[in-house]
Amino acid sequence: MAALPVAVLLAVTALCAAALVPVGGRAWSAVRVADLIWDELADCESGGDWRADTGNGYYGGLQIWAPTWTEAGGLRFADRPDHATRREQTTVGEEILRRQGWEAWPDCARELGLVG
Repeated sequence: MAALPVAVLLAVTALCAAALVPVGGRAWSAVRVADLIWDELADCESGGDWRADTGNGYYGGLQIWAPTWTEAGGLRFADRPDHATRREQTTVGEEILRRQGWEAWPDCARELGLVG
């Protein structure tokens, strides 16, 4: 997948964010991020490999740390992110985003213009 121009990505992000209601700090009452945002994040985090297991302690397309996967309810899908489907990983990613904000993926979120 070719990288989206930053302006397009920011516009889509703004549209997604407009539908979200902040609830105290960085948490969100409802999080549903467009698939293309998750795909761009996965491209940055893992080269788009939803089965990534590089031995660095982070797994799957979104490079989720195993304890974070557990805390965000990932065990209902699989023991680790790389054993879950893309949709399951993004579902857990939405919960992580609700709890931690885009700062859960600091380098790639910054690179993609999702955080300042």
